Amino acid sequence: MHLEIITPDRKIFAGEATAVTFPGSEGQFQVLNDHAPIVSTLARGPVTVATSAGTQTFTVDGGVVEVLNNKVLVLAEAIITA
Repeated sequence: MHLEIITPDRKIFAGEATAVTFPGSEGQFQVLNDHAPIVSTLARGPVTVATSAGTQTFTVDGGVVEVLNNKVLVLAEAIITA
């Protein structure tokens, strides 16, 4: 599936992913290929992206995720850096 993570000022990630785990406002959830369409709000926490090259984790400060036809769009309020 194609994943994009975007903040108001820049694109953080764009590429293919095999699985993505989100900090939903009602609890953590994971999206895989052929997931049903969904729109969900995100709480502050880690977004873990699994790709064929390994995993990456981005900490978001809230936002919204939309899943539709193997395209995942994350509109994050901000990315928190350590």
